Amino acid sequence: MLDLSIIIVSWNVRDLLRNCLHSIEQGRGALTLEVIVVDSHSHDGSPEMVAEEFPWVQLIACQENVGFPRGNNIGMEKARGRALMLLNPDTVVVGDALATMMAYLAAHPGVGVIGPQLRYGDGTIQSSRRRFPRYLTAFFEATWLQGYAPAHLLSHYYAQDIRDDEIAPVDWVMGACMLVRREAMERAGMMDVGYFMYSEELDWCKRIKAAGFAVIYLPTAQIIHYEGKSSEQAGAKKHIYFHRAKLRYFRKYYGRGAAAILRLFLLLNYAWQLIIESAKWLVGHKRELRWQRIQTHWQVLRSGLPPAGYDS
Repeated sequence: MLDLSIIIVSWNVRDLLRNCLHSIEQGRGALTLEVIVVDSHSHDGSPEMVAEEFPWVQLIACQENVGFPRGNNIGMEKARGRALMLLNPDTVVVGDALATMMAYLAAHPGVGVIGPQLRYGDGTIQSSRRRFPRYLTAFFEATWLQGYAPAHLLSHYYAQDIRDDEIAPVDWVMGACMLVRREAMERAGMMDVGYFMYSEELDWCKRIKAAGFAVIYLPTAQIIHYEGKSSEQAGAKKHIYFHRAKLRYFRKYYGRGAAAILRLFLLLNYAWQLIIESAKWLVGHKRELRWQRIQTHWQVLRSGLPPAGYDS
């Protein structure tokens, strides 16, 4: 069996994917590994680039945009490694990060998931370690009320008591790069395909921890992450995917009633923002920007924000 299977779900980020694959070539060291690229029906020449420039990579070209969790599941079904790494195409492996993560996994049999330290393209550290969100967290995180949240609520969620250079157990890590023990995946199951984008790694880590494995933030391994280069192409759909995923998570773990209250709050939040942006547009304040925001908020409201995987 191979040491490691690296699974990359890619959509229209050809040049970033090329850099990612080159960094894996340079950083693989003595590891026996395979790389599986699951292309979600890109139209920028990504599949052709992989086939021509990286013949050692296993390419699975889908005929539709399958989304992040389903795409990773497709890759995991083909994977032969003792460990599985889910890696975004907008990342670059730094130095011996792969070997460092694999060595830690081998030395700690109770660990099911490892998340490296993520850095932005300019070298600054990206927050990537988390604790499970409380119900109240959902009403502040990624809404216009975030700046008004009780300090302890979001500091707990973002694990701000853990130093950037401190190896520490956490609840979940961002899906830009996750090293997962095969036994943990087999015991907890694969990703929940009810999600399309966002919250899938939160859900998966929750199930892996429930299966008895630890999740570790490992800053001695570093990955550069050019954040959101696929999701930023989605426009208003990015807002819809994000909040529908949030609602799926809270319906799944807190119940239908809790999700219904949160859904109503989010819709009222977008309705209020629509009113504010419309007023600013009417008085002529940055009209192009306001119009873009009006269209985004209106599309979110029209969607109704049903929890991902549910009709209502």
